[in-house]
Amino acid sequence: MKKEKTVARTDKRKNLTNGSIIKNVWYLAVPLMVGYVLRDTFNIVDMVFVGKLGPTAIAAVAMAGFILGLVYVAAMGIGTGTVAMVARFVGNKNFEKAEQVTIQSLFMAIIYSAGIALVGWVLAEPLLGLLGAESEVIRLGASYLKIVFIGSFTIFIFILLAFSLRAAGDAVTPTKALALATFLNIGLDPLLIFGIWIFPRMGVAGSALATIISQGAGMVYLMWVFFAKKSVIHLSLRNLKVDFNIMGRIVKIGVFGSLEMLARNLSGLVIVRFVAIYGTFTVAAYGIGMRLMMVAMMPGFGIAQAAAALVGQNLGAEKPDRAAKSAWFAAGFYGVIMAGIATIYILFSHLLIGLFNTDPRVIRVGEEFLNLVSFGFVFMALSIVLARAMQGAGDTITPMVITGICLFALRIPLIILFSQQMSLATRGLWMGIVVSSVVQGSIVTFWFSRGRWKYKRI
Repeated sequence: MKKEKTVARTDKRKNLTNGSIIKNVWYLAVPLMVGYVLRDTFNIVDMVFVGKLGPTAIAAVAMAGFILGLVYVAAMGIGTGTVAMVARFVGNKNFEKAEQVTIQSLFMAIIYSAGIALVGWVLAEPLLGLLGAESEVIRLGASYLKIVFIGSFTIFIFILLAFSLRAAGDAVTPTKALALATFLNIGLDPLLIFGIWIFPRMGVAGSALATIISQGAGMVYLMWVFFAKKSVIHLSLRNLKVDFNIMGRIVKIGVFGSLEMLARNLSGLVIVRFVAIYGTFTVAAYGIGMRLMMVAMMPGFGIAQAAAALVGQNLGAEKPDRAAKSAWFAAGFYGVIMAGIATIYILFSHLLIGLFNTDPRVIRVGEEFLNLVSFGFVFMALSIVLARAMQGAGDTITPMVITGICLFALRIPLIILFSQQMSLATRGLWMGIVVSSVVQGSIVTFWFSRGRWKYKRI
């Protein structure tokens, strides 16, 4: 009976451990890329509508975004552990274990979001103040953060359910959920920000509320998929039991992924602190530039998640060489994409920044940012995909160590050094980012090629 159930579940998913590696990468990567483009469209829509409120509003949302990046650290760590374990178990056709991992990740998400809601409400203003925000930016940013903190459970549950499905080889369903959330957000943003029709004019806070409602809709859809047994992984109310052993294993793998993300976000906050020295217009330009940079990176996150799932499942099926080939192809695929995006950004930087804000001071600095940072895009591609592939194998320590060294021992010192040169000013900030990106991509590529991640046990 158990064997028949295993065969039936296997028939519902694409077999990622056999057949053409190229086709398998495309099978996962394409819907994942679409999903991440949708997620970034979600963020860009927010920025475009908020941009109509002026540079101060843009700066408020940009600074709030960096703080939220810190909040997402633990959730992404849980997601990293969940992906590694679910992919390995599904590759080994142990679906029951994969379901147990998914359930425990949900319990952890609920507990964490409750803590964030309580603590975040109190610390919103002080955190923005630490970043050097001006008083009006603090007021607007705090109104945005408080709403997101209260509704954070919708975001975290959405993320973890999507991670579990992708690790199991289903990249289409999470993309459908993201499409639902994105289009709902596009409709709600103008209504809540500008007070159209029967809705109140909420300004920046309206953008936050639209985000929570939209993510909540996507979360409900994914919950239905799991509990209605429309996916490879099935959930039921009778199986909702706490298992501290599995939680501990998720944390053991994910904690280093969390520390890596924490390092990224802490370094980002330090950089914002230096950017803030040059005023609100520079912060606004940097915020826009980072959103455009995320546009370039979002397809890569999708490809990287595909690589992680492929590596995990192939290791579970005891095919380490196939796992490595899958990761290399994914990295090369994204490298080509990034080279094309870099060319577009360099050629059309003025027009791209102008889509968000027409102030000439914002456009000048934003154009400068894109023209310099784009030169490091190919190395970012290698770093993103190969590091996530190692995480898919359960090796989260190596990417964390490389990231920490490159950010705190290289990027921040270079930013300080270059920006203090009178002839460079803000250009020095962007030059530090480029140099560190090149070095990080090179180190990750070298370490992945050594292949020690193939022998990681979870």
